[in-house]
Amino acid sequence: MTLTTGHTDAAQAGSGRTDLQQFEEADVLDVDFYSFQQQLTSEEQRSVAAIRAFLDREVRPYADDLWEKAQSPRHLIPGFAELGLFGASWPETRQFENSAVYRAWVALEISRADPSTATFVGVHSGLAMNAIGVGGSAEQREEWMGPMARGEVIGAFGLTEPGHGSDTAKGLETTATRRTVDDGAGGSRDEWVLNGSKRWIGNAVFADIVVIWARDTADDQVKGFIVRQPAVGFTATKIERKQSLRGVENADIVLDDVVVPESDRLANINSFRDVAIILRLTRAEVAWQAIGVAVGAYEAALAYAKERHQFGKPIASFQLVQEKLANSLSNITASIALCMRVSEMQDLGIQKDHHSAMAKAFATARMREVVGWCREIMGGNGIQLDHGVARYFADAEAVYTFEGTYDMNTLIVGRSITGIAAFV
Repeated sequence: MTLTTGHTDAAQAGSGRTDLQQFEEADVLDVDFYSFQQQLTSEEQRSVAAIRAFLDREVRPYADDLWEKAQSPRHLIPGFAELGLFGASWPETRQFENSAVYRAWVALEISRADPSTATFVGVHSGLAMNAIGVGGSAEQREEWMGPMARGEVIGAFGLTEPGHGSDTAKGLETTATRRTVDDGAGGSRDEWVLNGSKRWIGNAVFADIVVIWARDTADDQVKGFIVRQPAVGFTATKIERKQSLRGVENADIVLDDVVVPESDRLANINSFRDVAIILRLTRAEVAWQAIGVAVGAYEAALAYAKERHQFGKPIASFQLVQEKLANSLSNITASIALCMRVSEMQDLGIQKDHHSAMAKAFATARMREVVGWCREIMGGNGIQLDHGVARYFADAEAVYTFEGTYDMNTLIVGRSITGIAAFV
């Protein structure tokens, strides 16, 4: 049985999409109730199918164990690189020309398999690589983007601080002081000295480079710095006892007179406004990660409801269970619809901060409802890793919070509506 798009040739030509009749139903998620995946091109569809097969084979069967051990899937880095998961948005590193919609759908697929793995990939590719792609000079991009795309160099992104999360734009305390020193050959060189601390920095305990954001003591503007590891004065300590996204190895970072050469300052970052460009790109993909969390929980709950018998019949036959499943699917479908448009706007170059903020706030709120309903469907078994929902239920809390809390993203939308900033 094949799929048809229902579009006329003229409509397809206008949208730039292709007819996907050659793809079997097995290549499309059952949860894709309104067939959104058909909006991907043939090449994008083939890539998604290959990525999903890899995730189903190499990630899903082991995700619970890695989550329980609080370990990142570092052993899968070569496989991720081969699939083109790193740097897919940049001309010099992408395996084929693709859309923001495709990249967003890939984020959904990874998160569907394991939210921790999606975050690991998102930190390296979405944050660290985008920081260099957006803010780096041609020389910096040439030095780092290729090795990062191949998984030879892993990156981290150090913005959040122990005392500053939502207010980093104005509250960033980590400092960068420029100085000129003797180069030992009769000349001089410029370098920067970084001091401060960071918190919740994913990948930082094993990253090869960490992009650190610090406030220039001369002009009070935020600048970006590539800190190569190991670096004297740089300490990254793994945060223990987490109960969400345990497969992400977050770290507390201390910077004590860390010296960075001028050549490793991101050349095109001159203020926090430039940092916001990077965050805008990643925030929309985090909304898609939230959809993936909801999808993973929904699929597990649906399978369980068909197999679990009470009162002599499967609980999937009970009206209240069907209501929870139907509401979950409605949330997922509505979230995909909203996020599809946001990603299309990114392709068109018209996406703004308030667009990605609305997507992130809406999708994560709907995700939270879905994982709650799915946990309820499983009853007591819903709190055990072995039954497939507990990991998504716990991980949803972190996804709900990072890349801008629900409250902050809602206020960004509110500012766009009223023209008045309500940030305290």
